[in-house]
Amino acid sequence: MKGMVFTEFLEMVEARWSPDLVDDLVDSTPLASGGRYTAVGTYGHEEMVALVDGLSERTGIAVPDLIRAFGHHLFGRFAVSHPTFFGGISNAFDFLERIEDVIHAEVLKLYPDALLPRFDVTRQGDAMTLVYRSSRHFEDLAHGLIEGCLEHFGERARLVRASRPDADGGIRFHLTRMQ
Repeated sequence: MKGMVFTEFLEMVEARWSPDLVDDLVDSTPLASGGRYTAVGTYGHEEMVALVDGLSERTGIAVPDLIRAFGHHLFGRFAVSHPTFFGGISNAFDFLERIEDVIHAEVLKLYPDALLPRFDVTRQGDAMTLVYRSSRHFEDLAHGLIEGCLEHFGERARLVRASRPDADGGIRFHLTRMQ
């Protein structure tokens, strides 16, 4: 995973809880990197799993809820740090429809070694299906990012996540715009 994901996670922990919690989390979690992250570095996703597990132990908040909350936070940070991704986009459905062909293509220009998840998107009017595929299985992060996108654009939509992977291992997210 790119280091900016780690730095943003630790910034979220600091903002929501405290700098002391960040220090405790990094100091007490066995991390191959030693917890020294740079935005452009690349680190094993196992380190993120360990950090989230440690945060869950300290806060009593379930891991899926923490990862979804991080998705919300991360989307907001993307909007600030990469405003060009949002140019000419006025709603969440248009943004989500561009994930693979535009956004991920641009991310790979910035970070050629990034291992991005895959999103297959199908849109029919006010309904959309996104199928998330990743060997790292951060479906909860994808869920939070989608919710963060809806929030960012001030859009109301019903979001339903399939409880099981499809035959190809993908997790389906169904969105229906609410009037």
